[in-house]
This record gives sequence, C-alpha cells and structure tokens, in this order.
Amino acid sequence: MATALSGVYDQGYIGIAGMEGYKPTANEEFMNAEQLAYFRQKLLTWKDEILRESEGTMEQLKSGPMREADLTDRASSETDWGIELRTRDRQRKLISKIESALRRIETGEYGYCEVTGEPIAIARLEARPIATMTVEAQERHERQERISRDD
Repeated sequence: MATALSGVYDQGYIGIAGMEGYKPTANEEFMNAEQLAYFRQKLLTWKDEILRESEGTMEQLKSGPMREADLTDRASSETDWGIELRTRDRQRKLISKIESALRRIETGEYGYCEVTGEPIAIARLEARPIATMTVEAQERHERQERISRDD
C-alpha cells in the first residue's frame, strides 16, 4: 500500500500541538487517547490525500477528450485512463474503509479484532490503519475463502 503518504507516516504524527514526533508503541496502554488521536489523524490525512488525487483525475477528465491522431497513441492513452479509473475506484472503496475505521475510533472499537475481540498489533495498524482483524484472524479468514472458492 505504498502511497505518497508513506513518507509522511514515517516522519511521525504532526497533527495535534504537543504530539509532534509521537509514535504509538506496544509499551503503553492500548488505544489510549494519544494512540486514538494519532490513528484518527493518520486516517484523515490518508483520506485527504486520496481525495486530492481524485480531484486531479477529475480535472484531467474535464479537460476534454483525447486528441491523439495516431491510433496506437490513442489506444495507449485509453489503456492508461482505464488503469487510472480502476485505481480511483479502488481508492473510492478505500475511503469507505477509512470512514469505517474513523467510526470505530468514535465508538471505541478501533484497534480490536472484529472476530476475536483481541487487540490488533500496533505494527499492523501502522502498516494498515484500516485493519479490522489480527494477522492470525485475517489468515484464517483468507484460508476459509480459498477453501470456499476451491469447492
């Protein structure tokens, strides 16, 4: 999930005064107020970045039809646009997951596995802040999906 934000995430949290450089650790109380604020800001920043990128795509679409005279160039441009639009569709779905994670923060459910109720590792949440399951629960879920698909 490499995005333009990965550099921002690596630099630490910078959204609330007094928390510059804060990074959650496993050595502190799980999902304390600082951790919740950190992940909330991380999710909001990620969402804003996706929305900015999609606005750029919309502006390009509004600028008019492709005007390549060469059929090969036109086909290449259409392929590129197809890829771009599929990417935006995946990001639209990602925004829904980000909003769901933000709701879980508000309800106090964020950071806990929806299957087992156990805490999700901070490292996993850092890597995938929209995670809803522990690694173990996710692996079991994926195994079950493969088994179902193979039947």
